[in-house]
Amino acid sequence: MPPLFLDLAIILVTAGIITVIFKWLKQPLVLGYIVAGFFIGPYFPWFPAITDDANIHVWSDIGIVFLMFALGLEFSVKKLKKVGATGAITALTELFLMFLIGSTVGKILGFEKMDCIFLGCMLSISSTTIIIKSFDDLKLKQQKFTGTVTAVLVVEDLIAVLLLVVLSTISVSKSFDGGKLGMSLIKLVFFLIVWFMFGIYLIPTFLKWMRKWMTEETLCIVAVGLCFGMVVFASYAGFSSALGAFVMGAILSETIEADTIHRIITPLKNLFGAVFFVSVGMLVNPEVLVKYIVPIFVIALTVVLFKSSAATMGVLLSGKPIKTAVQSGFCFCQIGEFSFIIAGLGLSFGVIDENLYPIIVSVSIITTFVTPYMIKGALPFYDKMYPKVPDRWKEALERYSDQSKSVEHDISVKKFLKKQLSSILIYGAILTALLLLSFSLLGPFIDKTFAEAGLGAFWGRFLSVIVTLAVMAPFVWAMAVKNVNRDRIKRLLSAYGHSRAVVVPVLLLRYFTAILFVGLTVAHYIDMAVGFAIVLAVFLLLLFLFSRHVMGFYHRIESHFVSNFNKRQAQNSFRIPENLEQYFYMEKMVLTPYSILVGKRLFESRLRQDYSVNVVSVERGGKIYDLPDKDFMLMPLDKLTMIGNEERLAAFRNIVEVEPEMLVHDYSDHEINIYRYGVVAHGPLCGNDLLHADFQKKYNAMVIAIERGGNYLLNPPASTIFAAGDIVWFVSPEVISLQRFEMM
Repeated sequence: MPPLFLDLAIILVTAGIITVIFKWLKQPLVLGYIVAGFFIGPYFPWFPAITDDANIHVWSDIGIVFLMFALGLEFSVKKLKKVGATGAITALTELFLMFLIGSTVGKILGFEKMDCIFLGCMLSISSTTIIIKSFDDLKLKQQKFTGTVTAVLVVEDLIAVLLLVVLSTISVSKSFDGGKLGMSLIKLVFFLIVWFMFGIYLIPTFLKWMRKWMTEETLCIVAVGLCFGMVVFASYAGFSSALGAFVMGAILSETIEADTIHRIITPLKNLFGAVFFVSVGMLVNPEVLVKYIVPIFVIALTVVLFKSSAATMGVLLSGKPIKTAVQSGFCFCQIGEFSFIIAGLGLSFGVIDENLYPIIVSVSIITTFVTPYMIKGALPFYDKMYPKVPDRWKEALERYSDQSKSVEHDISVKKFLKKQLSSILIYGAILTALLLLSFSLLGPFIDKTFAEAGLGAFWGRFLSVIVTLAVMAPFVWAMAVKNVNRDRIKRLLSAYGHSRAVVVPVLLLRYFTAILFVGLTVAHYIDMAVGFAIVLAVFLLLLFLFSRHVMGFYHRIESHFVSNFNKRQAQNSFRIPENLEQYFYMEKMVLTPYSILVGKRLFESRLRQDYSVNVVSVERGGKIYDLPDKDFMLMPLDKLTMIGNEERLAAFRNIVEVEPEMLVHDYSDHEINIYRYGVVAHGPLCGNDLLHADFQKKYNAMVIAIERGGNYLLNPPASTIFAAGDIVWFVSPEVISLQRFEMM
């Protein structure tokens, strides 16, 4: 038998037993996996140990892929846009401060330079799993501050993915090279834009074409295949497998199938994720923990005190009130799964001390236990601290918060600049990708074809230029003139006359960049001095003559992309206007069988009166009921599309998606007894029909069959008349004496 089977048996059985115990203790399952890994690791000799570390390492790598893929499925570009300045400001403030504090603490403790860099990054990222689990356990999901915490976690998850790329670059060079790091970030932004744009354009269309032949089984295979395909693509591009998995998850999160994919992928994520966390626990060495007990507690104390303080400061800077800032900030007092992934990255490159890994695991365990108490203690701390704050500080903070809320987002130079630079960045990335495809695939193919046909090399290159420019034409047009509205620019300049120094150079930059891509294409295939002027003139002439066709082609491409991008949101009955998006939000919820709303009509549920939300539509059995009336009855597994503000929807979700406390239903022992009774002449049943015998009312029993003349009448109708010699078979949960039939 291969060692892998024995190792998996040990891992899963041990993890299963330990996690049940941790569930009973109401502790996060992640900690249970780590403890299970310690028991089966090489440092605990009184338990069966893993024999094939290499295979388990591969499985743990697969676990990281599925964890990041699932995280991407929960991520959304629209969600990132909705979190606004609060999430970005808080996450960046926390990241910056904790990196400085963490690396400084590492230096004080005598760590090497790379250890300090990795330590700072590991202490910067909080644990989404542990925070959400704490909200569930403490019944705090309906609290207002949890929305702020969720917004910060969304941004932190994205930052963590970017950190993996940055740290990979640093690990390869084994030093901090600003130039290489900058190029890596530019490369990352380029690939993210290209992957996302082409992914959103192609993958939803592919899934739509496959939908009529696709079951959940095939959808699972396709989704996992796309995930690992992007992992391979990211690896060839020089990025980590975790980034590729996250990107594919983010692309699929914008498709109609996202919810189904997330549901069918969850068991795989749980299985392989468990192997990953168990492998983390296998590296915990008690001797190392004893040796580094002081650094462990110093780092844990740093996380609890400074991380929560940094998050509180970030929430305050984003313009939230003091109370919200304190309650939100106290949630960020732990490190978790991303810290393990970052530490594993450092170990795989051999740039950090191997003892840093068990130190971080120990810190994670300590801070995880502390988290619920910190969250519960936030409000008492605020109540005790706030009266002691000087009045001038309170007034200054309240003024700052009010000013942050009152900022108007009208047409301004800032908005114009943001839109124009975004166009340059997006279309520039797409044109760069097309150029790379042309230079690496199209050009060599045409050159080879012309050489084999004995034709001149010049004409092959000329054809490559024409084909490349023809494909690039819609995007060159978009780069040059898309979103350039002359009337709007005139109004902008009249309202903000001083902005001419910004508007004109930005417009010139767009025109210059568009021409630059044309020039690069010509320069690559044809001598610049000979070919550029001719080809550019021909291209501009064709662009002028066929601009309507080019514009139409581009608009079809853009329309298809926007349609795919909004396909999931388009399932809603209507879209909320932009000027109302800050007040209203639409969300889908599944009505579980345990909800108090099951079996109630809409007017009985008092959704508007008690919860300030409304039902837009109900999906049941593949059929959608838009704007159901007040007599519409809610049933288990209905998919409700609700509208309301985020705070009220968060509170209402706890009423809709109610889960039982137990993991597996604990049914008490029930036994249904089966009886056989023979009908005798002149007996109580003879000559009576089944309806008037009334087995249900008199005996709490049900007749399932009548044996007559060697034949069986199964589930006899109520009009069946009992005859002498019939054998009646009936069932009942009670113990019945057949003598009762003789005495009736």
